[in-house]
Amino acid sequence: MAVRTVRTGRSSVWRNWAGNVAARPARSVSPSSTQDLVEAVRGAAAEGLTVKAVGTGHSFSTAAATDGLLIRPDRLVGIRDLDRGAGTVTVAAGTPLKQLNETLSAHGLSLTNMGDIMEQTVAGATSTGTHGTGRDSASISAQIAGLELVTADGSVLRCSAEEHPEIFAAARVGLGALGVVSAITFRVEPEFLLTAREEPMSFDRVMADFPHLVSENEHFEFYWFPHTGNCNTKRNNRSQGPAEPVGRVSGWVEDELLSNGIFQMACSVGRAVPATIPGIAKISSRALSARSYTDIPYKVFTSPRRVRFLEMEYALPREAAVDALRELKRTVDRSDLRVSFPVEVRTAPADDIPLSTASGRDTAYIAVHLYQGTPHRAYFTAAEQIMTAHGGRPHWGKLHSRDAAYLAGVYPRFGEFTAIRDRLDPDRLFANDYLRRVLGD
Repeated sequence: MAVRTVRTGRSSVWRNWAGNVAARPARSVSPSSTQDLVEAVRGAAAEGLTVKAVGTGHSFSTAAATDGLLIRPDRLVGIRDLDRGAGTVTVAAGTPLKQLNETLSAHGLSLTNMGDIMEQTVAGATSTGTHGTGRDSASISAQIAGLELVTADGSVLRCSAEEHPEIFAAARVGLGALGVVSAITFRVEPEFLLTAREEPMSFDRVMADFPHLVSENEHFEFYWFPHTGNCNTKRNNRSQGPAEPVGRVSGWVEDELLSNGIFQMACSVGRAVPATIPGIAKISSRALSARSYTDIPYKVFTSPRRVRFLEMEYALPREAAVDALRELKRTVDRSDLRVSFPVEVRTAPADDIPLSTASGRDTAYIAVHLYQGTPHRAYFTAAEQIMTAHGGRPHWGKLHSRDAAYLAGVYPRFGEFTAIRDRLDPDRLFANDYLRRVLGD
């Protein structure tokens, strides 16, 4: 067997990117093929170990934590097939989005939409419902045309709209509850250009114009800086060109020096002396100026994230976004909360995936963040109370306190998913504490 086994012992700890989740697996393995993965799953079942697959650890929740067998993605990588005629690409589950995007670009192809982080693996990103922002184009999971799933009995299921369609429907956002994804086929299209327009705008103007800004742009998002009335907006729309990328020097100043380097220092000061945060926020919210640039998709959609943080994000019915944001602003303004990170707002169209946060409804996403090491409970609890009052659905890979009883009430197809789970994993080989909380036993 080619699978590489790393016997960790209970003293070896796996940690996520943010450092808020730690797990001590009995051991970990790094399969290099689907057959390796099958043997690892069967072996764990025979030993009575639970199984979880991990990506690059960019989730803030404990979705991948286990004390059983931890499957690492570092060898299950690469392009398996690229079919230009069919407009599809098939990749191994551990392939980083960065590698996928660069390979597609080298072949003149692109995903239609994507999130803003490229370090995630394709399976980790899709299994937790990673998304960008889009009026008409949905999450990465909604771009899946097929997937390969290793189930609890060691079977390999190839799923699509034509083959095992009910499993395919659910497994596109599967939370690791239905099996271990070994490969994913994405729909792709000829590479195109996007023109990005970044522009400061007042909170009140964004709230007043939010429906128009969403409907008039293919991709709209904005950041609101708590303790201020200031936002930074970004509008991405397809362009005929020519390409006009961000200049090397100006891009470094905006994306590295200001958005990462100086922001890191500002967050560190705010964590040490919270009273300085409102003043720093006023300066930070005015630091970025308006700019426009045109480039290929992944260079517009994605951005470097070097400042580490904790995050909670809720998906709301789109029509509730403005009210929820106004409530959040009033809460921060009237409280002793000190919030050093901007609030991020994005949108997505309704999709047909049972546990997608956009399942069955046009959606607005409101994400709250705090710098790593900053006490977050009071702020996140206050924000969560606002979001749940509007029927919000928490992002599966981010912090939240919701359980199966709540989630069954906001996901009309929740029972459909759990029934498939009962069928594929009746003995809960893929269970952990997180899944017991959000899906039930």
